[in-house]
Amino acid sequence: MDLRAELLKSIWYAFTALDVEKSGKVSKSQLKVRDFRCEGPFPPPEAPSIVLQHHAHPPDSCPQVEEGAFVKENFDELCWTLTAKKNYKPDRNGNSVVSHQDAFKLWCLFNFLSEDKYPLVMVPDEVEYLLKKICTAMNVELNSCELDDYFSQEPQGQGGVTVWQFLDMVNSGRFLRGIEQEAVSMAVEEVYQEVIEDVLKQVRSPYVQGHKLHPALHPIFDPCVSRMQGYLWKKGQLRRNWSERWFTLKPSVLSYYMSEERKEKKGSIALDKHCCVEVLPDRDGKRCMFCVKTSTRTYEMSASDTRQRQEWTLAIQTAIRLQAEGKKSLHKDLKQKRREQREQREQRKAAKEEETQRLKQLQEEKERKLQELELLKEAQRQAEILLQEEEQRRRQQHEEMQRTLEIQLREAEQARASMQAEMVLKEAEAERQRKRIQELEEMQERLQEALQQEVKARQDEESVRYAQARLLAEEEEKLKQLMKLKEEQEEYIIKTQREKQVLKQEMENKNKCLEEAQKQLEEVRVNRQRVDQDVMAAQRKLRQASTNVKHWNVQMNRLMHPIGPGEKRTNVSGGGFSGYQPILSRRDSSLK
Repeated sequence: MDLRAELLKSIWYAFTALDVEKSGKVSKSQLKVRDFRCEGPFPPPEAPSIVLQHHAHPPDSCPQVEEGAFVKENFDELCWTLTAKKNYKPDRNGNSVVSHQDAFKLWCLFNFLSEDKYPLVMVPDEVEYLLKKICTAMNVELNSCELDDYFSQEPQGQGGVTVWQFLDMVNSGRFLRGIEQEAVSMAVEEVYQEVIEDVLKQVRSPYVQGHKLHPALHPIFDPCVSRMQGYLWKKGQLRRNWSERWFTLKPSVLSYYMSEERKEKKGSIALDKHCCVEVLPDRDGKRCMFCVKTSTRTYEMSASDTRQRQEWTLAIQTAIRLQAEGKKSLHKDLKQKRREQREQREQRKAAKEEETQRLKQLQEEKERKLQELELLKEAQRQAEILLQEEEQRRRQQHEEMQRTLEIQLREAEQARASMQAEMVLKEAEAERQRKRIQELEEMQERLQEALQQEVKARQDEESVRYAQARLLAEEEEKLKQLMKLKEEQEEYIIKTQREKQVLKQEMENKNKCLEEAQKQLEEVRVNRQRVDQDVMAAQRKLRQASTNVKHWNVQMNRLMHPIGPGEKRTNVSGGGFSGYQPILSRRDSSLK
């Protein structure tokens, strides 16, 4: 985060506090003091008045700023004064956990760790990180479960908490229960110097009071840290005398002051990638010595003990390494890494949710396909049942027709036997004319029955032809159904090409169904041919019966004439049975 972005966050709070009417505009006359701009103070009061505009996001037209041109802490205090008067509401009874000055430092820490979008909020992970930093400075452990309960109970707008919610949470004493205000103030000051003022820290054990701390608290080196500042003896460059100075280490500079109040700065050592730290042997009555070598000068210093010297040398080497890597602020880099990790977690979560949604859609599609398959199976079962019923009905009709033909054949055989017997009787009983007349009458009745049988045979032939036509219509219907099944199968194959491997079994089942339907169609065709053959056989039998009837008519005509004594056989056609000729002629015409 650059200086301009940090200033815009503070300006956003000040402008929001001054914009009472929420019109999006704040005039300079509302400040009632000489405001601060990026290049310096405002112009004199006699200059034309300017209206400062801001929206939900601060404007991008803010002038460029340079570090060292002003004291940023004073600017932050000005913005804090404007916004705290309106929004910060500590306990009136004096039971607040943090003082007004500590609240200002927490406000600065919140601005540093908040997201780079407006309105400014801090995500729960950063809240937990800041609270753990403060608790670590007091050698206590933060109750993460209680913090999770707080986030689950309190509503969070814009995906995080505002600075005023954060200050109310700290002042409630819920997470700093039983800790004195002075200890909290010292912890806030330590974290403020580490995060905001970039005071480097020294390495110490990752265990505090028997508990291992969260990895998010660790900087580049995993263990937790403490402040890296204190008194050291420094050797002068001109007088070469030793003086005790208060040293403060930052990533780019090692500054030293007269005392720990840091009011009088005596000098500073600029650190870059060309600097190095070396341990020196004891001399001149000083022990635990080390030096910092720059490109222009060597600075000799002495620590109180070996442990303090090791801590200082390690911290200075860390600062030099940060300069070599091009990192100006350790905590800005850590904040960026934590933000990238959160974005990666959110991306993984979104991808997982998308994958879950896609799997759910695939499952629904699969269930829908299974339902369609069940419907197709049910339709196939219904078609098979209908085919079985139709086959049974056709079989019954065929059996009935066969029984009828068998009866007709038996009757024809009986008629043939009776005709033969009559011929024998007529040859033997020429004298019985009366009985012959009766036999002729009986014969006439039989002929009428034969005519009726012939009519019935024709009707049966018509019924067979009707059944044949119906079978042809059913065959055409089956062909249409088969073509429809083929079209549905082709459409289904086109739709399910992407799911070919999953639905391969279904295609095989449909192919089996299609083969079975084709087999059934072949069986229907074979049955139709068989019925055609039966019809042709019935027609042949009918023609044979007609031929037999004609033959018996000829024989009857011959028998109609009585044989007299001494008559010749040639005169039979002109005999006395001419009365029966109309009947026979009518029968012949009906047969024709």
